[in-house]
Amino acid sequence: MPRPVLSTYRLQMRGDCFTFDDAGNLLDYLDRLGVSHLYLSPILSAAEGSTHGYDVTDPTTVSAALGGPEGLQRLSEAARKREIGLIVDIVPNHVGVAHPEQNPWWWDLLRHGRDSLYADYFDIDWDLDNGRIVLPVLGSDDDVADLVVDDDVLRLGDLVFPIAPGTGTGTGSEVHDRQHYRLTGWRSGICGYRRFFSITSLAALRQEDRAVFDASHVEVKRWFDEGLVDGLRIDHPDGLSDPAGYLRWLRELTGPDAWIVVEKILAADESLDASLPVNGTTGYDALREVGGLFIDPAVESPLTAVSGDPDPEAESALKTAAVTDTLASELGRLCRSVTAVTGQRDPRLPAALATLISRIGVYRSDYPALATVLPVAIQESACAAPELTEALTTISVAMSRSNEVVSRFNQLCGAATAKAVEDCLFYRDARLVSLNEVGGAPELFGVTAAEFHQRATTRVRAWPSTMTALSTHDTKRGEDVRARIGLLSQVPETWAESVERWIATSTPPDRDTALFLWQNIFGVWPVDGVVTDELRSRLHGYTEKAIREGATRTSWHDPDVNFENEVHAWLDRVLDGPVAAELTALVSRLEAHARNDILGQKLIHLTAPGIPDIYQGTETTEDSLVDPDNRRPIDHAALRGAMERGDDDKLRVTMAALALRRARPQTFLAGGYTPLPATGSAARHLVAFLRGQDVVVAACRWTVALAETGWQDTVLPLPEGRWLDRLSGRQWAGSVPLVELLADSPVALLERTDD
Repeated sequence: MPRPVLSTYRLQMRGDCFTFDDAGNLLDYLDRLGVSHLYLSPILSAAEGSTHGYDVTDPTTVSAALGGPEGLQRLSEAARKREIGLIVDIVPNHVGVAHPEQNPWWWDLLRHGRDSLYADYFDIDWDLDNGRIVLPVLGSDDDVADLVVDDDVLRLGDLVFPIAPGTGTGTGSEVHDRQHYRLTGWRSGICGYRRFFSITSLAALRQEDRAVFDASHVEVKRWFDEGLVDGLRIDHPDGLSDPAGYLRWLRELTGPDAWIVVEKILAADESLDASLPVNGTTGYDALREVGGLFIDPAVESPLTAVSGDPDPEAESALKTAAVTDTLASELGRLCRSVTAVTGQRDPRLPAALATLISRIGVYRSDYPALATVLPVAIQESACAAPELTEALTTISVAMSRSNEVVSRFNQLCGAATAKAVEDCLFYRDARLVSLNEVGGAPELFGVTAAEFHQRATTRVRAWPSTMTALSTHDTKRGEDVRARIGLLSQVPETWAESVERWIATSTPPDRDTALFLWQNIFGVWPVDGVVTDELRSRLHGYTEKAIREGATRTSWHDPDVNFENEVHAWLDRVLDGPVAAELTALVSRLEAHARNDILGQKLIHLTAPGIPDIYQGTETTEDSLVDPDNRRPIDHAALRGAMERGDDDKLRVTMAALALRRARPQTFLAGGYTPLPATGSAARHLVAFLRGQDVVVAACRWTVALAETGWQDTVLPLPEGRWLDRLSGRQWAGSVPLVELLADSPVALLERTDD
């Protein structure tokens, strides 16, 4: 019987700097921290040198770079001696194919084509090029002329491809023409296999085929047969043909007690389908809710005035562009599937599909709980573009007749949302960038206490053991950077005046780009104003990614070197010029308020309904930006030092909350959630709730305004009993004045002591 999951600690496993043995050497620290389970990033064999593990090349083996099966065994045994379990991240949707020779299944497929034992493992578009697999991996189509025959392989630089038996005579290009694959330029927009979103180096697996599922989960099954792990995190199940069917098979494989969470990114008005045999999501929904509590909704208009009114049609337009351009290959295949099912060759079919997908606000709409999403989107599309009505009817008919059409449509929906919103719009919207997060809803300016309490009440009833998160390997900014940026909602006039002055002083090449980057710079700016070479390098790296993802003046596919150089030069002017002193002064002025929000959201995250995950290093204050910045190696010696000194407030809050979860597991696993409103003139500045009958959590917010008024007559009426603050050591009962309860800290964690 697996031990109950009370909390998790995410570790980024890396063959170059953090292996199973390194994790084992950290167990004493993590035990003292108070976590119940280690949560490991993917550990199956991945591309050589991979720093993340999501490019699995052999799903049947544990990564030798991490320590192999023996290393996993050692870690599991050592962890269990401390009553700590393991959760492992698995990647069912795709495998890495950047270097075919590293992936035995892909290599065999390219060598033997449809005769390969693995021909059915991959979602190949066999009709695209007369049975040849189109691989858009070259700089241009002309590069085929430079292929070289080397024994039984074709080579081009560091690219290697197999030669089918009996076809290796002649020049490189002549041999290429006889293969089961055709190499093309990556700009062609044509791909002969389903990818992970638009990433050509990640080829999708057909997990809807039971033989593929069994073959790709043989190692995962061993973990559970031998009791090595307690649960799984499932990467991007929405990319599968049949996510629900896959999860049912997975539940059969793991058994009923395994803790399974899925990377399901929910829209603000979307619920996780209750029929799925999982414990919940990986927590992006909770991330939005907890962080949003500290955003003051009253200042939406002033911040909007700085960046300009958002374009209400921007998301729809970007989705349409993503479907018709970036994902053109997937759109073409879907169109062919629709035509094959209906026999209707409608030239408006691509436009109708793109329009329809642009109006679907969820990753995929074929879960039972979302049955009304698609028909409403169809009707909205027909009203907006009456000329597409007949094509929409053709799509509807095809989807009613073919599960394949349904799957491909929904797979394309998810890819379009990821590419258009998370990877583009969220790098353009500069109103308050802390809202631009995976699973975020920037159009909803913050989260009221009423919304938070309602969602927490629902979670404790429907998904009490779902994962909750504040930071992940995929977040656009770390939790503390988001908290710092969120402060701008408390000082909108100061921020507006500052950026206008800074723009005039530093003359950026593009105003919108500067408005977006200013907030991120502010989010990581050091309190002492010392910009190290490391921070400068990180900011330049972030800037390049941000402006290419935003794709207004430059992009990954067509980088504008001149514009990028101008932006980098502007960034150096900011870091080295007079603006730097003003940034330091503003950050210093607001630092106490940033500390408040950092501690407040951390304590709420660790005690609200769900199973909290602590992303590596976030038990102390940190300043990560988007990947790869947030996957940097962690200074574990510094963490140990902070624990020994006991002088880090965030670490102290984390340890206190995790210790209480260990001491009262049923309170957090099965206990209820009850809002505890304060009373008095400053009541809106407090968020408080009761877990079960024996834990009270209180955190103040919007402290810039609170600093001017003070708590005055505001009190928190405590439930019956005597209460000990686990942070201050002080005891309380009855109605407690907040000026006393929060005299020394912006948060309180109370445990009932008379039960």
